[in-house]
Amino acid sequence: MLDLESVRLFVLAVEFGNLTRAAEAAGTVQPVVSQRLKALEARLGRRLLDRSPRFVRPTAEGAAFLVHARALLAAHDAALRPTEAPAPRVAIGLSDHAVGLGLPALLLRLRAALPAHAALDVRSGLSIPLRTAFDDGELDAVVLRREAGGAEGELLGLDPLGWRGASSFTLAPGAPVPLAVLAPPCGVRAAAERSLDSAGRSWREAYRGGSCAMLLAGAQVGLGVAPMGRVSAGGAPDLGPALGLPPLPASEIVLFGRAASPEAGAVLRGLAAGMRAALGAFSPEGSRTASRRGGRAAPPSA
Repeated sequence: MLDLESVRLFVLAVEFGNLTRAAEAAGTVQPVVSQRLKALEARLGRRLLDRSPRFVRPTAEGAAFLVHARALLAAHDAALRPTEAPAPRVAIGLSDHAVGLGLPALLLRLRAALPAHAALDVRSGLSIPLRTAFDDGELDAVVLRREAGGAEGELLGLDPLGWRGASSFTLAPGAPVPLAVLAPPCGVRAAAERSLDSAGRSWREAYRGGSCAMLLAGAQVGLGVAPMGRVSAGGAPDLGPALGLPPLPASEIVLFGRAASPEAGAVLRGLAAGMRAALGAFSPEGSRTASRRGGRAAPPSA
């Protein structure tokens, strides 16, 4: 018989691409994950994962086993669920400027960390209204981008802002900087405006998008430059140095949540591990700066 918890840890290791993050999502520690995965490989008689200090990836045999592992876990979770019981739901909010183009990978990781019988309600938008919805009890957890600093919530890491756009984009000498931005109030937009104003650079709103995906799409066809974090921009390069634009500040990615049920606890662990994995993918320092903090709140940004 296969040990189902080891199978679950294998799926998490593949989704998160890192044993430490998989352990965090599972509520355990990395040595335990490593030991159980080695035991699983020994039981199957094949190597499932290629390991390095920074990441893990499935071998060809591991990728083949992953299909069966997911089916096995789904069947196990379905067998445990009473047929007449409604699926427990967990409502989360994800700031677009915190997650952006990283949303598909984050949701896949979160789905792997959540029991199959549980359901997610996901809301995306600006940080300020999402924080209000969390405070009002409408959401069980939120991931926000915070520009102004503060001490409340769980700090997942730092995500520097940059000027994103088409690699061929140029600025005419003396012309206002064309911005691709979200509508105000938006903390990222405000940070970009402050940086340009402090540097004595004039600017104009050239393109207003409704999401980070739309911002990046407009910027990449030359409508303007978009101030965005590395995660939300999908790792798109910072054009600021080449364009002579002032540097933008780093901002905090913060998690707020209530572990009111086992399912909500799994979501909190999955969100924290998933965002740290995303931050670490673009910046090794991002995952190392994360820590748990408590105290008074500062305003979130967009």
